[in-house]
Order: sequence, then C-alpha cells, then structure tokens
Amino acid sequence: MAAGLGLLRLEPRAFWQMTPIELAAALRGLLGVAPGDGPPSRGEVQALMAQFPDT
Repeated sequence: MAAGLGLLRLEPRAFWQMTPIELAAALRGLLGVAPGDGPPSRGEVQALMAQFPDT
C-alpha cells in the first residue's frame, strides 16, 4: 500500500483495482526493480532464518 499510494501516488480506487502484476510493472517503471524480482540472496535467507527460527 505504501508503494502504491505513496510512491506511485495512486488514488485508492486505482490502487485496489490493480493486479499484483500491474503494480509490479508500475514499480519497475518507476524504480527499475520491483518487489519479488529474482530469488533472495543467501544473506537474505539467513537473516530471515535468524529472525523466524523453526522451533
């Protein structure tokens, strides 16, 4: 929501009518990348594993 309403300055109605693919394309056009582009790095996975350990 922060990206759609804040960065892209979409009206709420336009934001909620977008598909995730459309939102990613809009962010990619603005930033050059979009959330979810490519797999996470080893460091990102390790940080997530440390933050959310299996118990």
